[in-house]
This record gives sequence, structure tokens and C-alpha cells, in this order.
Amino acid sequence: MDSKKNPEVDIEKKRNMLFSIGLLGALAFILIAFEWAQFERSTADLGQLKLDIEEEEMIPITQQEPPPPPPPPPPQTTILEIVEDDEEIEEEIEIEDTEADESMEIEPIVVEEEEYEEPEIFTIVEDMPSFPGGEAALFKYLGENIKYPAMAKDAGITGTVFVTFVVKENGTVSAVRVLRGIGGGCDEEAVRVVQAMPKWKPGKQRGKSVRVQYNLPLRFVLR
Repeated sequence: MDSKKNPEVDIEKKRNMLFSIGLLGALAFILIAFEWAQFERSTADLGQLKLDIEEEEMIPITQQEPPPPPPPPPPQTTILEIVEDDEEIEEEIEIEDTEADESMEIEPIVVEEEEYEEPEIFTIVEDMPSFPGGEAALFKYLGENIKYPAMAKDAGITGTVFVTFVVKENGTVSAVRVLRGIGGGCDEEAVRVVQAMPKWKPGKQRGKSVRVQYNLPLRFVLR
């Protein structure tokens, strides 16, 4: 005998739809459970987080005190001398009118320059100047002080250097120059030796010391 089912209450027709609903519900449950587990883990991790904040030590700022201001200068006191009207002043200062008038003539002040006469230099006098100790002392001085220049010695230069100079009234030697030289450093050596001479006995004309020009030959010889 075949069983007859009401087509409205036949479950077989709705099996596919129910299966889909059940599958969606299971998937939704799994997703909710997964999200719930992640949320609990994250909140648990946040509870274990430790923050160590070290407070920085504040260093006090040292402020230098400004130097005290200098003391004020003492007030200047002015002493006023009160003169009574009855007192007479003995000395009266007269003020001259120094304003120039058109009619006034200003005379220029002429300053006369003093003419300085250079002492005369003689070449020949009654008493000629002489080296202290005479000619023998002069030759000894030249022999002990003249140094043969190395340049002239290497080049074999020999000869006579003529030097002229002036013996002043006090016997000092000045204005030394070479009249005729031989080179090789001999001229400079001759001038050096003459300039280093001690004071001479000055020349005299009519019993008075005068300036005299003197010529002196210096001979350079290799030995």
C-alpha cells in the first residue's frame, strides 16, 4: 500500500534550503568564535604590557648674579663767594676791542733766517794734522787693522787705494771717501779702517784749529 504525503509538508523538497541555512549558521558561529578568541588574546597581551618611564632628572640652572652697579660719583659742590655791594674791587680788568677795522693795516712779521756758514776746509795749512804718535804709529795701525779681502786675495788683486778724508777742529775723522780704488773689496776695507781711526792732532792756521782735507794712500800687497 503506497503512503501518500501532503505535498505542503514534504520535507524532502526543503532539504536543500535547510542545508544551506544550517551551513551559513555554522560558518557564522565559527567566525564569531574566532573573533572572540582574538579579542581575548589581544586584551590579555595589553594587560601584560609594562611601561617603564624614567623621569629625567631636572638640573637646576645656575644664574649668575649681575655685578652691583658702581657707586654714583660724589656730587660736585660749587662754592659761591658772596660779595657785598659796598665792597670795592681794587683791580679792574680792561677788555680791549680786538675786532679788526677796515682801516687797520696788519704788518707781516718777517723772521730773518740765520745763515749758517760751513767752516772752510783747507788743503794746506801752517801746521798739518797728524796721527797720534806720528807716521810710525799710523803705519803700525794700518798694518794691524787692515784685513785683506778674500775676494781680492782669490783674484790676485793688488795695488794702492787712495782715500781722502777731513780732520775736524777737534781731531775727528769725517767725510771719508775713495779717490781711486782697485776693487775686489779693497776700497770698502780702506774706508772702514780710516773711519775707525782715533782722533788726530788737528791742523792749525795762524794758531787756530781748522778743518783740513787729508789724502792717504793704502797699499794692498799679497805676500
